[in-house]
Amino acid sequence: MELRFICLLVSACLCPPCARTSVSNCCEGDILLLLDSSGRVNSNEFSKLLQFLSDLLRPFLLGRGQVRVGLVQAGTKPRLEFGLDTYNTQNALRDALGRTQQLHGETNTDEALRLAQRILRDDAKAEAPPRILLWLTDGVWSGAAEGPMAALRRQGVSVLAVSTGPGNYQTLLNVVTPPTETHLYFVDVDDISIITADLREAIIELIRAERLQVRDVHSHSAVLHWRTTLSEGLRSYELLYGPDISNGTSNKLTVPRDFSWTELNNLQPDTSYTARLIPETNAPNIKTLSVTFRTLPEHFGPVTVMVSDLGPDRLRVRWDPVQRHQVQQYRVEYGSIPSGSIRTLTLPSYQNSALLKRLQQHTEYLITVTALHSSGQQRAMSIKACTQEVVPALLDLQLSPVGRGSVQVDWRGGGEEGLMGYWVSWKNEDRPSSSSSFSRFLPPRSLSTQLTDLCNSSRVCVSPVYRSVRGEGLCCTAHT
Repeated sequence: MELRFICLLVSACLCPPCARTSVSNCCEGDILLLLDSSGRVNSNEFSKLLQFLSDLLRPFLLGRGQVRVGLVQAGTKPRLEFGLDTYNTQNALRDALGRTQQLHGETNTDEALRLAQRILRDDAKAEAPPRILLWLTDGVWSGAAEGPMAALRRQGVSVLAVSTGPGNYQTLLNVVTPPTETHLYFVDVDDISIITADLREAIIELIRAERLQVRDVHSHSAVLHWRTTLSEGLRSYELLYGPDISNGTSNKLTVPRDFSWTELNNLQPDTSYTARLIPETNAPNIKTLSVTFRTLPEHFGPVTVMVSDLGPDRLRVRWDPVQRHQVQQYRVEYGSIPSGSIRTLTLPSYQNSALLKRLQQHTEYLITVTALHSSGQQRAMSIKACTQEVVPALLDLQLSPVGRGSVQVDWRGGGEEGLMGYWVSWKNEDRPSSSSSFSRFLPPRSLSTQLTDLCNSSRVCVSPVYRSVRGEGLCCTAHT
């Protein structure tokens, strides 16, 4: 057992820091740091551990969809220092680590691990990115770690450990996620920087976002996104896509090495496609990324239909959107409800309105707009609208004083068909307030009324009221 310990230590010491390419956009995942914050760790060592974490995480791009980092301190009463969604910039994370205060006390490993379980379980969702628990310990702790760590691994969490003390090698060997040669490190805290590059590379291998994502899928197009590869020897990407790329009939694109997305055009609607992204590089173990998606059914023609410019014998119908490249022509059919004859207008693809004339007054019409596609397909949408009622205006209005503050109002209507009555209103012009306005409704056979308590100058109006609308009225000023 001691021999294995020495091999691990020597391996860590002999591996020099490597020049890595940028990892800022390589990864997506959650990293929860579990830091020994007990009194067994002196303040100088604690500061070095925080600096080590800051250096370790510095190259990553932080935030949702990238890398999220949280910190749990293990002391007598473990504490969540900050959650996974707290910081999304490197400066904010570095400042937070720099001002973290040590808890001291004992190392309550059991409670700290239960807290870590709750945090990582709450963030485990369908198709969730990888999750990592990075445990930094002085090698001595109270309680058993094997059970809680096994539960974390069953949740899909990868466990990595760094021990800065002698510790129990067999216990640490049992709790970390294989392979132990890259996930378990024994190192003196003064020399901890020598494992930064190797530990970061191990983390990258766990959270490297090696998947092709499909976004903005439409009937004839789709956008593919991927993470920039870490390979220094990358020359370009070869992208194959088609309904069946296995039979050699796929489309082929060459994408520059610094691209992380591309748009596929001229796709067939409502069709299943497979896309395969192949990095062109001499580096070994570079995965080919694949994804399958289905384009949307083709939607052409009117999505909304509306009616405006209402009149007693005409209506204007409008529709959106105009799709002149997909639509060959529009057909507008209209007829009165329930059993009127159908009339038809045929319009070019660039037109999105039509004036329907010679209609019956006060009649409901069913209007259908159909888009005719060049392929022979059709898409229609209908709307109901009613023409206005023709209502006669008031023919005559006369006011006759009949005493102090009183006036006789006489009028002559324009027609009796559909007449519901007359609306009489008056306002004392020399009293501009809400209490100076009055009105009354009179039956259709009433052609006169007498108004009292008027002021010296009052405005009197009479309007005929029909079934659906108020007709045009007349107004006069009464001088009493």
